[in-house]
Amino acid sequence: MEGQRMGADPLTDGRAQLQLKKGLDQLGLALDSNQVDQLLAYLALLVKWNRAYNLTAISDPLDMVALHLLDSLSIIPWLTGECFIDVGTGPGLPGIPLAIALPDRHFTLLDSNGKRVRFLFQVRTSLGLGNVSEVQSRAESYSPPRLFDGVISRAYSALDTMIASTAHLLAPGGHFFAMKGRLPSEELSALAKPYIVTGAHPLQVPGIDGERHLIAIGTSPGAPP
Repeated sequence: MEGQRMGADPLTDGRAQLQLKKGLDQLGLALDSNQVDQLLAYLALLVKWNRAYNLTAISDPLDMVALHLLDSLSIIPWLTGECFIDVGTGPGLPGIPLAIALPDRHFTLLDSNGKRVRFLFQVRTSLGLGNVSEVQSRAESYSPPRLFDGVISRAYSALDTMIASTAHLLAPGGHFFAMKGRLPSEELSALAKPYIVTGAHPLQVPGIDGERHLIAIGTSPGAPP
């Protein structure tokens, strides 16, 4: 982009803030100024750490606003429950933006990669996020102190694989929330009992032209725990 070639920083010259606020309006999300500042501070940390640790393939802060922040926040209307785990969270997506936007809910961020978990620790402490816990573990190996109302994944794996590796983390009556691009019809038809799709929600993410969906999966009524 021309501004960046000339040395302008979208995070300090107001462009990222403007794009974020416009996107939040389009999503119908009313965040206060402190939450907006926290989202931008998270983005600044991600840009800084990404130079050394390659946490994300996206390097342009303005692209990060749409592809990371707004994409993560777009699922808020469909999240049910109070306690969530973000499996394969990477640099905290969607868990960190969700935790900033939903301070009354708790998010455990799970990843097997040490450098990503160290980054998440830095984010949590720098931003003062008391509703976030970071854990280094593979999903299959993690034994949580309590089960979760929702298991969230973003480009984690096929739905049946995700459920097989995380079903032990879900509380009775809870839901899996899988963020996908195109509607994964073959993956949906491959779901085994007792799991059922309770919602397949198209996501309209400001700044993203491609298809995005949130797939919510629960268990059949009367299914054994």
